[in-house]
Order: sequence, then structure tokens, then C-alpha cells
Amino acid sequence: MNKFFSMLKNRLKSAAALFAMTCAASLCFAQSPAATANSKTEQNRRYLEIINTLYYYIQNSYVEDVDPEVLYEGALKGMLEALDDPYSVYMPKDEWRSLQDTTKGSFGGVGLSITKPTENTPEKPAYVEVAQPIEDSPGARAGIQTGDLIIAINGTDTSTITMNDVLDRLRGNVGESVTVRIRRGKNMEFEKTLVRAIIENPTVKYGMIGKSGYIKISEFSAKTAERVQDALKSFGENGYTSLIIDLRNNGGGLLSAAVEIADKFIDSGVIVSTKSRIKGENAVYSAHKYKTKVRDIPVVVLVNGASASASEILAGALKDTHTAYLVGEKTYGKGSVQIPSDLINNDGFKITVARYYSPSDVNIDKIGITPDEVVSYPQFTEEEEKAYTDLMNSSDLEDYVEAHPGMTENQISAYADTLYTKYKLEKRVLRKLIRNQVERAKPARLYDLDYDLQLNEALKIVASSDFNAKLQSAKTLKEMQTEAPAEKTDAK
Repeated sequence: MNKFFSMLKNRLKSAAALFAMTCAASLCFAQSPAATANSKTEQNRRYLEIINTLYYYIQNSYVEDVDPEVLYEGALKGMLEALDDPYSVYMPKDEWRSLQDTTKGSFGGVGLSITKPTENTPEKPAYVEVAQPIEDSPGARAGIQTGDLIIAINGTDTSTITMNDVLDRLRGNVGESVTVRIRRGKNMEFEKTLVRAIIENPTVKYGMIGKSGYIKISEFSAKTAERVQDALKSFGENGYTSLIIDLRNNGGGLLSAAVEIADKFIDSGVIVSTKSRIKGENAVYSAHKYKTKVRDIPVVVLVNGASASASEILAGALKDTHTAYLVGEKTYGKGSVQIPSDLINNDGFKITVARYYSPSDVNIDKIGITPDEVVSYPQFTEEEEKAYTDLMNSSDLEDYVEAHPGMTENQISAYADTLYTKYKLEKRVLRKLIRNQVERAKPARLYDLDYDLQLNEALKIVASSDFNAKLQSAKTLKEMQTEAPAEKTDAK
């Protein structure tokens, strides 16, 4: 019997895979040139016949009725997984819509960044929690705060619906209203009626740190370059003398946005090039010689292991042209370009169509970019890992902060000293954890100089008298990759 079920399971997997090939072949027929080789055309025709035969056999003969959508989704997932490319993926309707909102940079909604638990129990209902209200949005203007729970939307209990259902109810036509019931703390509950507006995805935050302009770019959307220009204008009005661009934890986005931002700094030459077997995807993106540029000030770019794709395009271009000095940790190493496409049923997919190359003609896929100055955060020892786990599993932070509202920095520091006697963690880390709890109901800080070792190093570098010498002596990506094998050999 076990053998039978194993065989049945394998047949279903085969069916999904074969149906995936049907979709692949269909896409191929729709997109391939008319001059496809006869042998390949014949091969495609044969596979279509085999796939159709097996697909209908499953529908007619399998022991249970099979929802065609189940086979369809499994097929698309399997087809794209067969490419062995983590960036070529099938995207169901909710994921596809989220991607479109991100790349467009704006959508109709109420302006609340939210999270929702996956597990719903009577003891802990899976209500929607507000992670952060977006500045100047309907939600923010209504006074909704970080940490508030949305327990109902237009009378529907949010613990009983999916995240996709929540988004369906909060987003919609601009000018239409939606009523949310808010729970704040243990006892406060009230309703707010919010009128949907165009919500811009806030991919850029900025401010001055002394005389240094600081720009944090969280992702690259259609609006990102415009917001960077707003930041640069603000810095100019405030007399900035140096600039720090923070690309840490930025997973990428639109290549065009990264190119447009790089063009604000690079005088001339190649910013990035893409190479593909599709003729139309081969391109060279160059700087515009006569555009207004940021010049004659030190520029540092912050990167880490989660800086990927478009982040690496921007960082690599500024590094290769000796325009900016890189500080932080090695980047992720995603050197490929994906094109998102929709399907007729409002699903979508992304597929890799090209690889990109830096100005020194280097692809960093699976390699990453090593910064000019590596600054890493200390790893926890086993003792510190246990102390951190114990602290997170306790209620010490929450209880103390609740009993001492509005703690000042001096009070935070004093409580960190107290916590240290019980939890042997670096006091910089303890202060950060306390500060996070104190400011839980406030918008996230733009930066935290008490905690951020990499940002502090960047500030030292832009203020150093030998910055230009450091910048000009920095190696291009090509030089770094060329020298890498020799360095490995020397280490043996």
C-alpha cells in the first residue's frame, strides 16, 4: 500500500511538472521568433501532445477530483524552479499585486505598514498590528500609532481573515472610505474612518548629521530617484559638506532607478551594462555629461550582506568610477536582471533575462562587492547568545519601560547598567534594546549613533583630511576580482 501511495505521489509530481512544460511551451510559442529551428519546433509539439494527454488523464482518472488551479499553480512553480534560479519565480495574485505597488512607488490606501501573525488562537487572536504609519497619510493624520491593533475593518474581525483579505479591504479607490476599529494598549478601543488616498511607498529617508547629509534608501522604486533629488536639494539648503548613502538591507528594485541616481554623481562613461541572449536586453547605460552632478564633497556608501541587485549596481558604479568610498560588509552578490510579467488571470512571474556588469566590466553574481573598508558587528559568543535569548524570553524590558514612561537617554543608560548585572551583553546592545522598547509607539529613528558602528566609521571617513587619497587608491571591482585568486594562493 505504501508503495502504491508513493507511486501515486510521484505521478502527481510528474503531472505538475509536465503541465509546467505546457505553460513553458505556450510561452515559448508566444514569444519565439518565427524562424525557430524545425527540430526545436517539432520537439515542442511532441511535448505539448504528451503533456495534454497526461493532464487530461489526471483530470479524468485520478481517484479524487483535482482542482485545475492546483495543478496550474504547482506547474508554474515547478517550471520556474527547474531553472535552478532563485530569482525566476511564480507570483500568485497577492504577491504580484504587492510587487506592482512596490515598483510603481504608490497606490490607493490608508498609509499603514502592517503585520499579521499566521497563527490564530482564542488566547492570542491574529489581529493586524500597525508596524508604522506612513508620514502624512490618512492613517497618520487620524492618529493611528505604531503598536496599535486593527481588530476590525468595516466590521470584519481581522483575526479571521488572511493578510491578502486585509489588503483587499484597506486598499482601494482613492476618495472612498474604510472604517477600522483600533485597540490600543489593554483597554482602549475606538473606530476611525479613513478616506483612501494615493500612498507613496517611502523608499527614501534623509536628514543631516552635523554637516553630513544622510540618505537611507530602502529599495529602488519609480519614485526613488526623485526622492533622492529632494534630499540633495535639502542638503544643499543646509550647507552640507559630505554625503553618506545608506544601502544596507536594500534588496534592490528597479534598475532604472539605480541608474538615474548614479547619474547624479558620475560625470561620464558607463554606469552599468546588461548582457543577454535576447538582443533587446543588451544595453549600456551611460552618464549624461551635462546633467547637474554632486561633486567636490566626500561621498561614502554603506553596504552589508543584505545589499543586493540594484543596490550593488549603484554601489559598484560609484566604486568603479572612484566617485564614492564603500564602508561596511560584503554585499549579497546578485548580478542578474529580472523582468516581471503578468499572466491573463492576474498572477505574474519574474524571470532572469540578463546579467549586469559594472563600469569595469565585472559581474558580481554569487561574489558580491567587498567594501573599501570592512566594518563588521561583533558576533555574539555562546554566553551572549544565551543571555540575549534569556532577555528576550523574559518580560524585564517591557515591565520596566511600562513602569517608567518617557525614559531619557541617561535613564536608558542607567537601566542598561542594571540589566548588565543579569544579562552579560555589550551595553551598546542593551541600550539599543531598551531604546527600541521605549520608542516602540514612535516612528523608527532615521539613525542611531549610539549603536551604529558602521555609520560612525563613515562619519569619521568623510571628515578625514586624506579622504581623496583613500578614494583614488581604492581598487575597482575588476582589480579586486583579478587579485582575488592570488590572495587565496598566498593564504595557503
